[in-house]
Amino acid sequence: MRKLNIYGKTIQDDSDCWVIAEIGHNHQGKLDTAKEMFRVAKECGADAVKLQKRDNRQLYTKEGYNKPYENINSYGATYGEHREALEFGWYEYKELKDYAEEIGITFFSTAFDFSSADFIAKLDLPAFKIASGDLKNIPLLTHIAEFQKPMVMSTGGGTMEDVNRAYDAIMPINPQLALLQCTAGYPAEFEELNLKVITTFRERFPETVVGLSSHDNGIAMAVAAYMLGARIVEKHFTLNHTWKGTDHAFSLEPIGFKKMVRDLQRTKVAMGDGVKRTYDSEVNPIIKMSKKIVAARDLPAGYTIRREDLALKSPGDGLPPYEMEKVIGRVTLQPLSEDEDISFDVLNGAQEWSEAAAS
Repeated sequence: MRKLNIYGKTIQDDSDCWVIAEIGHNHQGKLDTAKEMFRVAKECGADAVKLQKRDNRQLYTKEGYNKPYENINSYGATYGEHREALEFGWYEYKELKDYAEEIGITFFSTAFDFSSADFIAKLDLPAFKIASGDLKNIPLLTHIAEFQKPMVMSTGGGTMEDVNRAYDAIMPINPQLALLQCTAGYPAEFEELNLKVITTFRERFPETVVGLSSHDNGIAMAVAAYMLGARIVEKHFTLNHTWKGTDHAFSLEPIGFKKMVRDLQRTKVAMGDGVKRTYDSEVNPIIKMSKKIVAARDLPAGYTIRREDLALKSPGDGLPPYEMEKVIGRVTLQPLSEDEDISFDVLNGAQEWSEAAAS
């Protein structure tokens, strides 16, 4: 049975969806904003909040770090300055870890490089997120696997060969792995979400929890993913679409995030157990809408009933239509008025016929 335990929460096929509010750097480099986002995400029903950790000097080439980055979403003159302005260090992460424990939400982070992986391990966060861009980064994947913490890996931009390679590298070291179908478009077009990959992953990796990291605009695809077997959903989260930064435009604001969590919870309940049954709440509406067998006209006693002597009318509080063949050819024991219920009690031999058929 596929199962993954993250910070005391067991994620498996019969569980609720484990919902991650991906904050990334939507906190704009402000600790108080990050705390507020943690709190609001918790109020919206998120199970976890996630940041992104980078050692920017290690991660980027000098050319990439020093590249001019002057646009409306920039926090610095170069891309390196921009990234450093948004980066939290040990103090902020420790504050946020303590705050997450205080309010009761799981906090973890994406490690984009070796130093960041070591940082997260030293902080003892309960899990690692692997970004789509590192699906092919086997040295980093195996390094993180050695920490023996749950790993949640996005697969955007990859092929099945890439996923297999990463899976085969991680699993012998650390079987605590979840795979997320992901399309690395920001936002992702609906025709490129390819949600059926969730089914492909579940068939190819029968012991592994599968989920969706969704960059689409909206909340409906999370429910579709759950129905296909996804038990982790990650969505980008913001407090305001208009804030400065590239991710805010396709992130969910609190009202949307809360609705998504609500719909995922409703979906699990609505799936039921697969046993077809009649519920108490259905009895009265079905009687009102369904039909019964009645006399189509006034019928005398001793009359042999034909099909044209019968009508099917509401409410359905009498003999149901499927009994019609047992009525045709029987003889009335008493006069019947138009629209009067036809019952076995008023038909010669019909009750015996019904009992014999039942036995």
